[in-house]
Parts: sequence; C-alpha cells; structure tokens
Amino acid sequence: TVDAAARERGLANIRTQQGPAERLPFDAARFDWVVSRMSAHHWHDVRAALAEVRRVLKPGGRVLMIDIAGNDHPLLDTYLQAAEVLRDASHVRDYRADEWLAMFREAGFDAQVHSRWRLPIDFATWVERIRTPEDSVAGIRALWAHAPDEVRAYYAVQADGSFEHDALLIDAH
Repeated sequence: TVDAAARERGLANIRTQQGPAERLPFDAARFDWVVSRMSAHHWHDVRAALAEVRRVLKPGGRVLMIDIAGNDHPLLDTYLQAAEVLRDASHVRDYRADEWLAMFREAGFDAQVHSRWRLPIDFATWVERIRTPEDSVAGIRALWAHAPDEVRAYYAVQADGSFEHDALLIDAH
C-alpha cells in the first residue's frame, strides 16, 4: 500500500484517504495538485468526479490524470471494454481522449493530452492483481482467441493472453 511504502521510506508527509471520486472527503480549495493514476475508468459519474476535483483544487491548481484510453474504432473499443468488464466488474468505461477533453472542459478546466503511449499488460499479473474469477479469466482468453485478426493485431495479443492497450496523460488547470 501507499501507506506502507511511505513508512518504509521514512516519508511522514504522505497521508492516504479512500473515498468515492464523486464525493471527495476534503475541504474546498485544499490542494495545489490532484493526480489520478489508472482509476478514472472506474468512476461512476465522471462529470461529478471532475466537479469534485475542481472544488478541492486551489485557484491555479493542476490535475494530472493517467488512464487507459478507449479507441475511436468501434470494434477495437468494444473488445477492450469487454475484456475490462470481464476482468473487473467495477470497470465503467475507458474513455477516448476526445471524450476526456470534453468532460474536463465541461468541468471548467483547460485540458490537453500531454502524452500517449502503448502500455504492455502481462495477462497473469493483470488478472491476479484483482483476483479475477477463473470463469472470467477463461472468458477473456476466449474473447482474445476468437477476436478478429484486426483486433488481435491492434492489441498485440500474445499466446499467453498478454496484450497492449493505449494510455494517456491529461494535464489540466
């Protein structure tokens, strides 16, 4: 956990707090920075969550959001979303970059995609991390095995189920 890692490194100025993104348990204008790493695709109400981020940021504060990116191509997007939901029932949606930028702007942010990259996913680690049930693991394997060549090529699906997907970093203020 973050708490354990902070203690291990002697970092006394780090405190963790768990709560829903749509109702952040902090006072208004509390933070200079808000960082979200690989969590936003689990937010049930992105607009409410971004409004909360706006609320807890000090004037001039910044947001960095790193997350999985959905795909413009409906077939590619559908396969990724299906694999994600089979793996983790708490998954909501991997939004495309243009969708993220629109939602950030609706929340009053000036946002830009700072960078994009391909993120390799080791299948065994990916499903073990959240204890995906075996029937769902089998479902993901079948999904990838029977996917059209275009899908398998785009996601660089390997024999062991490992694959790559798109990720992005959004910088907003």
